[in-house]
This record gives sequence, structure tokens and C-alpha cells, in this order.
Amino acid sequence: MKDFFVEQLRVGLIGAGGIAGVHIAGWQQLGAHVSVYSRSGAAGLVARYAIKEVHSLEDLFQASDLISILTPTPSHHGYAMAAIAAGKDVICEKPLAENAARAAEILRAARAAGTRLFPAHVVRFFPEYAAAKAAVEAARRAGGAEGAGEPAVLALSRSSAGPAEGSWFYNEDLGGGIIRDQMIHDIDQACWLAGEVISVEAHQNPPSVESMVPRPVRAQVILKHRNGALSTLHGEWGMDGLPFSTSVSIEAANGGTIFAWPEGDMVPASVNEPGDYLPVQDVVNSPYTLQNAEFAAARASGEPARVSPYDGVMAVALADAAYASIALGRAVEFSAAAVQALVEQP
Repeated sequence: MKDFFVEQLRVGLIGAGGIAGVHIAGWQQLGAHVSVYSRSGAAGLVARYAIKEVHSLEDLFQASDLISILTPTPSHHGYAMAAIAAGKDVICEKPLAENAARAAEILRAARAAGTRLFPAHVVRFFPEYAAAKAAVEAARRAGGAEGAGEPAVLALSRSSAGPAEGSWFYNEDLGGGIIRDQMIHDIDQACWLAGEVISVEAHQNPPSVESMVPRPVRAQVILKHRNGALSTLHGEWGMDGLPFSTSVSIEAANGGTIFAWPEGDMVPASVNEPGDYLPVQDVVNSPYTLQNAEFAAARASGEPARVSPYDGVMAVALADAAYASIALGRAVEFSAAAVQALVEQP
């Protein structure tokens, strides 16, 4: 999987949290040179992966061609803006920012600076979701001009042990929350598979108290698409040991099944360790490795990646709308044109 342009690539990571390991392993599998800057936790990564630690952002920018932001959500905006100001291309973990206005500001800054911005919506690189996308495109082609093969009913679910107790993930004021952090994966999938959204309805049980999310917690988001499709998303942060599991099913306008995962009686292959909210990965075929490879190739060629900066902003805007729906206790209208206007501001 190694390519010459990746082997010459110097990648600078900001952050040493739970997601850092899979990113480092992926970059090393590709042959990139990795450095890390973090306010805490970098020593463990240096010891485990034999990467280089730097002690300031300025040193990281000097040592890197591409910056990958792996920090808690409320810090994404500041780090991204600093990297862009230094002329660096940026990969930023989802969500791009804690709200759509700040996500759009990152996009506009990258566009003005002529740097690349890659929102890390890694689920697009999981094989089952790539297969779902391919199945949708094939059904559209087979359905003809009358639209019989268009997706009409989508159901997506995502369940895992919740993040560690007391972490920022449970504080909605800090950019946390099950919808903004976990379910944004399936919000992005629904847009990728069924297109523009015109209304959003969301529910959470138990409800947050003073912006603090309880654990365990479940949430539902219902998206109505402009083409008439309806996407129902379910998310769960459970107790330690809850197996990581996902599902996706897509029915066509003609009533046929376009795609369904998992198939038959398939069950999760592993049980999470306490505090582990990521699926077990094989580094060679890891979606994180595939994502990094595609972003590096897009950076080298100038071609678009399968996740655009606009996609990153749109997912955050839809999460914002979901929280607005919960606050109001009803569905809310959603305007993709308003998001487009936001990103097109000078």
C-alpha cells in the first residue's frame, strides 16, 4: 500500500487521545514520517510507536507537510485555523467544529489560503458503507429515469460502550453529545446515500441535564430528504463491555431492498474493553489507513477526496438542527441553501 509520495510525507499529529493510535498505525503502514504534539499523553505514543515528539505548534508546523487534528472537538477550530495560517494542509477529525458557523470558518480559511481541508468522516471508508454507496448507485442506474431505484427508506444504527466516565464527550457545551460525536457518522452517511435534507427531528432518552449527557443514553434522529426519502438513525452509548455494532438498511422506492448490513445472523466479533468505544481494527485494512491513503493521494494529485470540506460542514449543521429539534420538541426545517451561503461568505 506504500506509495512514494506517502513515504516522503511528513505528518504532524495534534493530540494524543484514544483515536491517535489508529491514525499513527495507519500512517506508519503507509510509510509516512509521523510527529506528534500534545499537551499530555504524547510520551506513551512515542514509546509505543517510536514517533517523534515536538513541544510546540511552531515546531510541529516546521516538521510537517500535513497536519492531522485529533483533539477534543472544541479545540478543532483553533488548531485548524493556526495550521491553515501556517500554510499547512489539514485533516480534522469529525466533527469539524462544535457548530456549523465555526466549521464554515475553517472551510473559508482553507479556501482563502489555498490549502487542503479533509474532514475525517472515516465511516465512508468502512467496507460495508462503501458497499452500501455502490449498491445505491447501481440501483439508481437500474431504476431508470422514473426513479424506481432511488433510496426511499433508510435505517442506520450505531451502538457501543460510551466513552470514559467524566470525559468531555458527555458535555454538550464542550462540543460533546451522542448526536454531535457518535451519530454524526450516520448523519453523514444519510446525506451521502440519500442526498439533501429538508427537515430534522431528534429525540434523546434520557434527556441531557444542564448540557450533561447521561450514561447510558440512546438517541434517534429522523431526516427527511428533498427526494422524499426518510432516514431514521439510532445511536447508543452503553455501559462498559457493550459490543460495538452498526447496521444499515436501504429500501428503494419500488419496495425492493437495495442493501442490508449485517447479513443474516452476523454478530459483533469482539467485546469492548472498559472505556473502549472504537471497533477492533486490522491496521493493513483499517478504514483509518484507507482514509489516510486517499487523503494523501488527493493532496498529491489535487483531486477531490470522497469527503469534501462542504460535507464536513453539512454534517455539523445537521447535528445543530438535531439539537434544535430536541430543544423545541418538534421537527425543524433544514435549508441546505443556508449552509451553502454560510460557506460562501467572503
